[in-house]
Amino acid sequence: MKYLVILADGMADYKIKELGGATPLQYARTPNIDALAQLSRIGMVSTIPANFPPGSDVANLSVLGYEPSRYYSGRSPLEAVSMGVELADHDLALRCNLVTLSAEDDYAAKTMLDYSSGEISSSDSGRIIKTLQEKLNSSDFSFYPGISYRHLLVWKGGRGKELQLTPPHDISDRVVGEYLPAGSDSQALLDLMQRSVPILAEHPVNIERVKAGLNPATSVWFWGEGHKPALTTFQQRYGLNGSVIAAVDLVKGLGLCAGLNPVVVPGATGGIETDFAGKARAALDELKGGQDFVYLHIESPDECGHQGSISKKVWSIEQIDSQVVGLVRQELDSLSDIRIMLLPDHPTPVAIKTHSRDPVPYLVFDSRQPCTEGPNVYDEEAARAGLHVHEGHRLMDFFIQGFPE
Repeated sequence: MKYLVILADGMADYKIKELGGATPLQYARTPNIDALAQLSRIGMVSTIPANFPPGSDVANLSVLGYEPSRYYSGRSPLEAVSMGVELADHDLALRCNLVTLSAEDDYAAKTMLDYSSGEISSSDSGRIIKTLQEKLNSSDFSFYPGISYRHLLVWKGGRGKELQLTPPHDISDRVVGEYLPAGSDSQALLDLMQRSVPILAEHPVNIERVKAGLNPATSVWFWGEGHKPALTTFQQRYGLNGSVIAAVDLVKGLGLCAGLNPVVVPGATGGIETDFAGKARAALDELKGGQDFVYLHIESPDECGHQGSISKKVWSIEQIDSQVVGLVRQELDSLSDIRIMLLPDHPTPVAIKTHSRDPVPYLVFDSRQPCTEGPNVYDEEAARAGLHVHEGHRLMDFFIQGFPE
């Protein structure tokens, strides 16, 4: 038996007036998902346990079968693993976003205009992070370049439990004053954020971006703190060898910590526009090449939700249907025995431009045992008629070992 998870990050949403009261998933043209749904088990899963923030780190940990209360150690350490950055036991890793803030002199009076600096390219952001390394690195702090706007700060001996940090995508269009780093260890981080502003204001990359009508990176923003993770491997948990296909360091790092083989797909961006078909082909190649399990992560719908774009989110879902699910359906006969699970990790509703903790719909197809009972429609409303998995990490157990009767 082969196992394929298609994780459409942030795909679930709320009903939208402009779509006639439908969600983007309900509104989008998805003939391939619709056909698969006719033969699949469909239900809801709660991926965010109580007392955990509704982040992709917690949600993907749950979907992969790891109980967050036991295994969660923070978001950024997973990204550090993906980037090949070695963390000592007492190092604190933090996500370093390049963001666009408004131009007020008082840092606290600035507004979060863009958490991604216009989905800045990795080549542009790499030049910026190199400059920050030169000007702000110290015996305590080190900067490391990542992908697009997503980078890493390592704080030697930093104490994450004393910090209160806010994800920048949670405060789009808000004045940042009440969301600045807080807690007894926060001042050093706030100092770095403030010191980054004059450095970035005169950086050649930003001068070029402004001339081109693009959002400049005007500040760094720190969040997602955590220490070195320790997971049992996926092979130890389920007896399966597997691969992870992801263009974002968080999911790639989580896969590496779980012992999954990372697969790089040229043209996969971690943004709205990505090589959807290339990722699907890579997943199929891994399964045909001997792997038992593939975790295929697609970031696109999440970014659409964060940007508050209804049209882009509908488009993204339609690309997943045609270029990912459609390609997989074409290859079903050559794969023989396979189970496929399609789901988001969490909703990213366009109305709020950030994650919510609502349960999400899942679809599980088994080529050996097609299921014609239940909703047979895959969306947020229809899935409520199916089995609700309240402990999100149990869904992977059911997917691999079988659902309870």
